[in-house]
Parts: sequence; C-alpha cells; structure tokens
Amino acid sequence: MTRRSPRRPSVLPSAAAVLALGMTLTGCMTVHGERENIPSVDKAEAAETLKDFTATYNKAYRELDPSVASEVETGPLEAISRADLKAQHANSPQGNPNYPPLKLSDATFHIPRQIGWPKFFVADTDSNRDSNRWLVVFTRQGADDPWKAAYLSILSQDEVPAFAADKDGWAKPVKAAGPAPRLAVRPDKLSRDYADYLMTGKGDTFADGSATTGIRDSRDKFKKTPKFWTQYIDTAAAAGSAEAPVGLRTEDGGAVVFFTSHHRQKQTMAKGFRPNPDPQVKALMTGEAKRAVTLTRVAESAVRVPAKDAADPKVTFLNRLEGVTGAKGE
Repeated sequence: MTRRSPRRPSVLPSAAAVLALGMTLTGCMTVHGERENIPSVDKAEAAETLKDFTATYNKAYRELDPSVASEVETGPLEAISRADLKAQHANSPQGNPNYPPLKLSDATFHIPRQIGWPKFFVADTDSNRDSNRWLVVFTRQGADDPWKAAYLSILSQDEVPAFAADKDGWAKPVKAAGPAPRLAVRPDKLSRDYADYLMTGKGDTFADGSATTGIRDSRDKFKKTPKFWTQYIDTAAAAGSAEAPVGLRTEDGGAVVFFTSHHRQKQTMAKGFRPNPDPQVKALMTGEAKRAVTLTRVAESAVRVPAKDAADPKVTFLNRLEGVTGAKGE
C-alpha cells in the first residue's frame, strides 16, 4: 500500500541515545559489538531513543529547522524531512509555534542480535495522528555514533507482520548484503530491481499493486498530453550508505525489508504553456521554470519478501512514502 508523507501535521524524528559498546561481565571481560553476536540495543535505551526522537521531531516542526531533524534522522527519512522543513520554512520563516505535538506510545521494540556495524532496531508504535501503527527503524553506524531514524512506515493494524524471535525473545535480522538464505530475493537487490521495473516494466520480482503497476499506469497517462510531456528516471540507492536496506525475519519464514529508491521526473511544457509549480516545489527550486521542471524524489518502502520456497515468491509492498527533495527549473 502506498501512502503520502505524514508530515502535515505529522512526522519527524528525534533520538540520540548512545548504546554502550562494551558490556562488563563478571570479572574483567568485555563483550564487543563489532565481534560478538549481541542485542543491538537494550530495551531501556530503545525506549529512551524513541522518546528523544519524538521530542526532537516536534522541535524541528515547531521551528521548521532542517538541522534539528538531522540530529536524529539519517538516510531517506532525513532527506525527505530536510526538504519538507526547508520548503515550509521558506513559506513560514517564523516557524510553526502551533504545531500539534506528535505522540508515539504503546511501543513494541524488535531488537535483533547482531555482529558488527551498522546496527538497527525497529520500534512498532501507536501515534496520535491516526489509527495506524508507525514503524520507525533506528540505525547506528558505529560505537561513537548516536541512534538515528532511517525509515518510517505507516501500516494498518492488520498489516503489521508477525516478526520472528529467537528463544530469548530477540528479533532475527536479515543479512543486508549478499545472498539471504531462505529468502526469495536478496535484500540488496530490491532497490535495483525496483528502479529497473519502474523504468522498463520488466521483471518478476514484485507483485502488482499501487507501488508497482499503479505507478506505471499513472505515468503512462502523463507521458504525452496536449500541454506537456513527462520523462522519468529511476535509480537505486547507493550501496553501503545510510540508505542500505535493513530487514527482520517473519514467523512465516519470509522477511520485512525496508529499502530506498530515487526518482526523477521532468515535465516539459508545450509551446504556449508555462510551468506553474506549487509553493512547496518553488521553495526547493533552483533555476527559473520557463518551460520545464525536474523534480527529484526519494522513496522509502517497506516490503514483504517471501521465503524461498513460498508458493508465490513475489515481493509485496506494505508501505511506500515518497517526498520531493529537489527541483530545477529550465
């Protein structure tokens, strides 16, 4: 299911709790997060991270300050938030003191055991914005780095998957790079396969739906009209970056994976017509929109990847949030 960004008056991050890399055990022995298979964070710190995230999110949207959001966000969520806040600030430089605070509650934390860096965990929360569940993925790149929110997915109550757990109750992570045993698709191939599908319509990785066939059908309607024509370019996320996919195993043998993709759209007007971008786009624009406007977008998606032996091996979208991060006029 595809949903628009919840930014108005909605989402944003905050959180900078630092996970102690070394845990002192009986005697003088230390467990190192880069070598031992340990929980990525303890539950108390996960709760504090979510609390800080929410407070900082609210501050960023009251002040309409992208730098505040960047204190607790990274990857696709940061890219979308920074652009949204920049655009809102341009149109309301005094900020938004009446911004209704976001509240996240009733949190369940899915914390995997992991070796090495980066590490992540997922907070499954209720919000005061709607009746859906908000899943926030927090990542940490190293021992000296803070936790930051990289992905946000908004799912209905019945869309939230049953995550698998080990005998001690810890979540089971999916290997982000390389072959993923027992999964129909490698997580690190999802972004490339998705970009290729949107560009060509070819490939059998993804099931039909609003984020796949729906997008291509919508694009077809605007490729050529009497007033303008549109070109699209879709590209995969950079490997090994803050946009790297993360995932957790589910009880049915599959996994839920969060991944990033990039999308550009150039709309060129026919002779006698001129672009008229909305204020949000104008606030992000470089150049002058005399005849054409190119929009740059970032999308963050949560998908269900089936087990390798599943009857239907196609990947299905649970949620897709997309935001304009740049604009160029010509």
